[in-house]
This record gives sequence, structure tokens and C-alpha cells, in this order.
Amino acid sequence: MSDDAHPLWRTLRPVAAAVGGELLPPAERTPGDIPLEFQGETVGVLRLHGLDGALGRLIETIERELGDALPNLSRTDKQVAVRLLHERGAFLLRKGVEDVATAMGVSRITIYNYINAMEHAAPGSDSHSG
Repeated sequence: MSDDAHPLWRTLRPVAAAVGGELLPPAERTPGDIPLEFQGETVGVLRLHGLDGALGRLIETIERELGDALPNLSRTDKQVAVRLLHERGAFLLRKGVEDVATAMGVSRITIYNYINAMEHAAPGSDSHSG
């Protein structure tokens, strides 16, 4: 199906890219694909590709949001990036901390320090338990 086959495709193309999916014609639908319906007609499907490349996509999204590549960010913006990546589950992925540290140009310890500082500063955290 051509890129301009349906207006819905033009609208959903950036969404599909952001979630690591692809838009396909209805004839290529397989179980697990999400049908894209417009005025009662299936005009395509969205196929998601699981976690392959998920961390890279998360990093690219954060870089777009913060306006620069991770290594070029200020210390404060790197902390913001780590917070956003943490909120979006980047560190639940195997080697997530190591891979983010490499992408950011810092050590694993730095990433853990940012996470710890963020968790201690979180509203409702009780550093005076007793």
C-alpha cells in the first residue's frame, strides 16, 4: 500500500514509528495486528514489533523531547532524561542501565545515582522512617 493510500495512514505514520510498529494493508493482517478502521472499513493494520529496539526508540523519543542527543545534554537534562526513561520502563529491560549509560556517555554508577536521587526526592518518600 502506498504511503498516501489513505488519510488515516498519514495521521498514524508518526505514531507507528514512535511505538516501533509498521502500517500494512489489510490483506497482510495476521493475528495480533491492530485493525485500523475508518468509517466502517478496515483501511490497514498496525503491527507492533515487541521489545526489539525498544530502548533505542525510548532514547530517540527522549532526545527529541529534550532537543539534543543524550551525550550533549547538561547534567540537569541528563537527570531529566534518566527520570523520563525510568518512568517509561527503560530500566526494566535487560542491561537497560548499562545501555543508557553508554548512550549518555556516563558510568552505570552515575545512572544509579540519578535514579537514587530521584527516588529520594519523590513526593511521599519517607527518609525519616522510624
